[in-house]
Amino acid sequence: MAKFNFKEITGVIPALLTPFDKDENLDEKGLRALIAKLLDEGVHGLYLTGSTGEGFLMNQEERMKAVEIAMDEVAGRVPVIVHVGAISTRLSLELTHHASEAGADAISSVPPFYYKFSEKEIIEYYRELAAATALPMIVYNIPLAGLMGYDTILKLAKLPGVEGIKYTATSHFEITRLKSDVGPDFMIYSGADEMALSGLLAGADGIIGSTYNAISDTFLDLYSAYTEGRLEEARDIMKEAVAVIMQLLSYGSLMAVLKAINRWNGVDAGYVRKPFTNFSEEEEENMKKDFVALHEKMNFKHVKFITELMKK
Repeated sequence: MAKFNFKEITGVIPALLTPFDKDENLDEKGLRALIAKLLDEGVHGLYLTGSTGEGFLMNQEERMKAVEIAMDEVAGRVPVIVHVGAISTRLSLELTHHASEAGADAISSVPPFYYKFSEKEIIEYYRELAAATALPMIVYNIPLAGLMGYDTILKLAKLPGVEGIKYTATSHFEITRLKSDVGPDFMIYSGADEMALSGLLAGADGIIGSTYNAISDTFLDLYSAYTEGRLEEARDIMKEAVAVIMQLLSYGSLMAVLKAINRWNGVDAGYVRKPFTNFSEEEEENMKKDFVALHEKMNFKHVKFITELMKK
């Protein structure tokens, strides 16, 4: 049973990595360790089995198992959103029912993708998922699955049970429009890490991101500065975050880098699944040097993992 009111799901919410061992098996110990670290750092919630969690590289049983482990480890301390997206409505419904039974506080899904489904088919997909349980549904606008038009988003927002959107795009004026056109109770989560501050300023209720697995401290500082009205400081922190994110993206395999950073700092977040590739020891050593050099250039004040690297 859900433990949190939907309006309580705000703040900094990592899109959680899913640790796998070197043989690509789900790593329960690593998953628990990663969750424990993020909760200790003070994140406000977790978003499970999404793109960052390599959900589409896992079968149904693995996705359910990952949710069960996470829910047990979280133990009601923060809200949990479970991503239930799949191309098939039937598969998504199975994951939706399981998320509800596991005690999730909300569900989310990318629109069905690959086959270029019609607007009618996408709306019906969300209608069925939202009606399947009492959990609030967070629709997901993301380029990887095909950005939905604003009119489509408005239609989705009117469906019973659809109570929010994870908005991952490179412009944020529609966030402001949504709050006006749908109403202030429609929850909006900004999903572009490098535009977190922009999303908050546009009216987002929270931020959900991949890089928060490695630099949650940076975004927690950003969120605190924003909510306390220290906007100049928030801008400076965002500048640091963007520099780190651009460095992370330069290596190609983002999830592999985020997992490596956690390993460097004593949290075994495991490895990525093929066709993603992991990095060699030599490549990882060069990455460490890159981050230290970036720190020396930027004089970071809000990026803990690089500071820890420099002590070793």
